[in-house]
Amino acid sequence: WLMAALGLGALIGGLAYGARQWAGAPEKRLRVIVGLLALGYLPLTLTPSVPLMTAFAALAGVFLAPAIACSFIVVDRHAPRGTVTEAFSWLVTTFGVGAAAGTAVAGPAVELGSTAWSFAVAGAGGVAALVVLLATGKVLAAPVRTAAVVTGSENDRNGAVEPGFSSGHKA
Repeated sequence: WLMAALGLGALIGGLAYGARQWAGAPEKRLRVIVGLLALGYLPLTLTPSVPLMTAFAALAGVFLAPAIACSFIVVDRHAPRGTVTEAFSWLVTTFGVGAAAGTAVAGPAVELGSTAWSFAVAGAGGVAALVVLLATGKVLAAPVRTAAVVTGSENDRNGAVEPGFSSGHKA
């Protein structure tokens, strides 16, 4: 139930996030969203009844899809021309490595401690991501390239057309 609730929360959050145009720099917005994602796991550490935990998992999930979407926008804005595909691949790799590392730590946390500890691990992962975002604030302050959508004539070194977001980086 908890994974389903997390997924439902992510669906709701993703739909709500994608339904509007956002003002301001996505780099600043990403910091706020990741902070809210980390805080979203805090109520789960209380390990209340299953129905309450299910509701809390849905609440935590609300910030998951927006964090992922905004991460792609930030990477798209900062990757040098011709490297967006590779940059996206590295971003997806970090998601996979983060999930694997979190699972590797959360499993023993449950065995040695309690279920609450496993949710604390998830929250700590969000806090770690926020610390990285805050520490790289100067780097993320100015994109490497303009916010213009990349045209189809720009190719990566493998000859594939570089993707660009038609949204003009407004997600």
